[in-house]
Amino acid sequence: MIKYRLVCGRDHEFEGWFGSAAAFDEQSGAGRIACPVCGSADVTKALMAPALATRDPRRPDRPMEPASPHAYLPTPVAEAVRRLKAEIEKEAEYVGPRFAEEARRIHYDETPPRGIYGEATSEEVGELDAEGIRVFPIPTLPEDHN
Repeated sequence: MIKYRLVCGRDHEFEGWFGSAAAFDEQSGAGRIACPVCGSADVTKALMAPALATRDPRRPDRPMEPASPHAYLPTPVAEAVRRLKAEIEKEAEYVGPRFAEEARRIHYDETPPRGIYGEATSEEVGELDAEGIRVFPIPTLPEDHN
C-alpha cells in the first residue's frame, strides 16, 4: 500500500491509500478519486516529505522510530468522512454487496430512485463508471477494519 497526500483544484488537502502507484494513476485518470471536502475529481498528488527517524528529545540516547503506516491520528478529513458516513447511513438504504446491482436497477429505472450504500469491488465501480452510473466511493477509516 502507498499513502499519498492529495490536493484538489480548490487546494483542499487529504490523504489516500492505493495498492500501487499504477492504481493511483488508473483511478485518477478515470476520475474515481474525489475530494472529500468539495467532491472535485480534479485531484493530484501533493508534495510529500519523507518520514525520517530523528532523535526523541525525551530520550536523546535513542533514535525515534518513524510512525507506523498503520498509526492513526484524528484529522479534519477523517472527521468529515465520519460525518458524511453518518449522514449517508441515516438517509440512504444499505444494500450490502448488492450495491452494483441495485445502482444499475435504479439507473435503468427498474426500481424507484433512492439513496443507497453498500460494498462494491474496484472492478464493479469501474464497470458502473463505464456505464455512466456515477458512484461516490467513501474512504475507508481505520475503525472500519475492526
